Amino acid sequence: MSAGPDIPGLRGAPMRTPVKPTGAASGPELWPALAGRMLTRQLWIELYGLPGYGGTLGGTKVAAFACAPKDPRPVDATLGRSVLDGRFVLAGTAMDAAAPEDPWNRPSPSQPFAAQLHAFAWLPHLMAEGERGAREALRLVRGWEAVFRRWSPFVWDPDRLARRVFNLSCAARRLGSVADEADRLALAVSLSRQARQLLRAPDPTARRAERLTAAALAGCVLTGPVGAGLRRRALSRLPRALVQAVGDDGGHALRSPEAGLELLLDLVALSDALGQIGEPVPEPVTQAVTRLGKGVRTLALPDGRMGSYHGGGPSNPASVVAALGPVEASEPGVACAGFARLQSPLLTVLADVAAPPRGAWGAEACAQPMALEIVCGKDRLVTGCGWTPLASDRQGLRLTPGHSTLTLGESSLGEPLSGWRAEVLGARLAGKPYAVRTERRDGDGAVWLEIEHDGWTPPFGLTHQRRLYLDQRMDELRAEERLFPTPGRPDVTRQIAAPYAIRFHLEPGVQASLARDRRSILLRGHSSRGWWFRTDGPDVAIEPSVHVDGGLTRRSLQIVVRGSARTDAETKVRWKLSPAGGAGDPV
Repeated sequence: MSAGPDIPGLRGAPMRTPVKPTGAASGPELWPALAGRMLTRQLWIELYGLPGYGGTLGGTKVAAFACAPKDPRPVDATLGRSVLDGRFVLAGTAMDAAAPEDPWNRPSPSQPFAAQLHAFAWLPHLMAEGERGAREALRLVRGWEAVFRRWSPFVWDPDRLARRVFNLSCAARRLGSVADEADRLALAVSLSRQARQLLRAPDPTARRAERLTAAALAGCVLTGPVGAGLRRRALSRLPRALVQAVGDDGGHALRSPEAGLELLLDLVALSDALGQIGEPVPEPVTQAVTRLGKGVRTLALPDGRMGSYHGGGPSNPASVVAALGPVEASEPGVACAGFARLQSPLLTVLADVAAPPRGAWGAEACAQPMALEIVCGKDRLVTGCGWTPLASDRQGLRLTPGHSTLTLGESSLGEPLSGWRAEVLGARLAGKPYAVRTERRDGDGAVWLEIEHDGWTPPFGLTHQRRLYLDQRMDELRAEERLFPTPGRPDVTRQIAAPYAIRFHLEPGVQASLARDRRSILLRGHSSRGWWFRTDGPDVAIEPSVHVDGGLTRRSLQIVVRGSARTDAETKVRWKLSPAGGAGDPV
C-alpha cells in the first residue's frame, strides 16, 4: 500500500569498493536483527499509512508560540540569499526552484540533498535574511505541508523528522509574526503533529537523545496543554537516552566527534528554551552539557575543527566556538570516546584507539582502526577521506584504506551493509569484531602511545602494532609500524607473505614534494610552514586521494608506504614527522 507521496528522483547508488570485499557484511549473525527489523518496520509502515492515521496526531489546537529558542549554530548568509533567489544548495548539490515554484513536487538531485531538504536544513540560513526571508520561509513551509502532511517513510523518517522539528521550533515564533491567523494556526498544528509523531516513532537507541531533545524543544515552543504534554513526555525519557549516548568522558556513543558537538548544540538550544518559559533545566541535561563540553574540547584540534572519524565531518570553527560558549573553560583532556590526544607546542595528534561501534550504533562507523589525524601548528596535514552520510554514494570511503592507517592484502576489516540489508537495518558497519589494546606513558617532555589490534589475525595471522613517540621539546613525532605473528595462532593462514600499505591522507590543499632520497617528503599546509615526513619503508609514493567536505568530493593527495610482510616473522616500518629548516634536512 502507498503510505504517502513518493520522493521522486531517489535511487540507491551502488557502493564503490576500492579494495577486495571480505564478505563480512553477509554473516549469519545479522539474520535475527534483519528478521526482527523487517517485521516491525512493515507493521509500522502499514499502521502509519492507514488513511485515518493522521487524525490520531491531532489534539487541542494551539494558536500561539511561547518562546523563540536560539540555535547556537552559525548561519551562512550566502546560503540564505541563495534560497531567496530560488537556488537550494545542499549536500554538495544544487537545485533551482524560484518563487512561486517550490522544491517539493520535483525530483531531488541526490538522496543526501533530499534528506537535507526535508530536514529543513536551509531554514536557519533563510530566517537570517530578515522579514523577506521569514516570509519566503513561511511560504516554503506551508508548501511542504500541502504535499507531505501525510506520513511517508522517507520524509517522516525519525532522524529526518527530528531535524525538521528542531529547525521549525527555532523558527516558529518569527514565522508566526509574519503569518496571518490561519497560517499561524496551521503552522502550530503542523509542529505539534510532527512532534507527537517523533515521540511515537519506533525508536532505536542510536540518535534517541537527539530525537527527544527536538521533541522537548517543540514542547517549549508550543503554548498550553499541548506544549506541556510534549515537554513532559520528552523530558521524562531524555535522561535515560543521555546516559546511553554520552559517556563519562563526554564522548558520544557513535564515536563521532561531530556527533558529540551536534548533540551539545541541541542541548544548549533546549536549555535556552526552558529558560525562556521559566522552567528549570533538568539536572541530567546540565550534566550532559558539561560532559559533552569537555569531550568537544578534547576532540577539537588546533585548527578549530573536530577530528573527522566515524561518519563525522570536521564541522567548522564557528560551531565549535558556539558550542563551548556556555561551557566552563578547561584544558583539553588526553582521551575521549576511544580517541587519544597527544600534544606539543606545534604538533597535535588524534589517534583512534578503540574498536568501531557495532549494531545500531554502527550505522555511520568506519573500519579504520588506529587511524591518525595530525595538525602541525594550525595546519591539518594528515587526515582521512572525511566520509559522512552526506556522501552516501561513496560508502567505499568507510573501508580501511579510507583513513590514515595500515591495510593488509588490499582488504578491509569491515564493510557497510548494502542493498536490501541496508534498506532494513541502515548502512551499519558489519564484520568480525576485533580487539584494540592501548598503553600510554607521559614523561618529562615526551608522550609514548602504543596501540595494537588483532583484526588481521583471521586472514593473515598477524597483529598490527603502532607505536607513537611525541618529543614535546623538539615538536617531532616518531612512529613505528610493527606486524608480528599473533601469539597462539600459528596455523591461521597458509600465506607466506601479504602486501601492506600504510596510508597518510593529506588535507586538500596540502602540498607534498618527494625529495631526491626517495624516503623524505616535504609537506606544506595553508600557512606554508614546511614539515618533513621521513620513512625507512621500502617503497614510498605520493598518490591521488579524495576528501569529502560538506558533501562535495575534493581532490587531495596521500602518502603511501608499501611493502610485503611475512606472516611467520616480524616486519617493522619506521616514520617520523618534524619541522623543516633543520641542518639535517634532505635536499
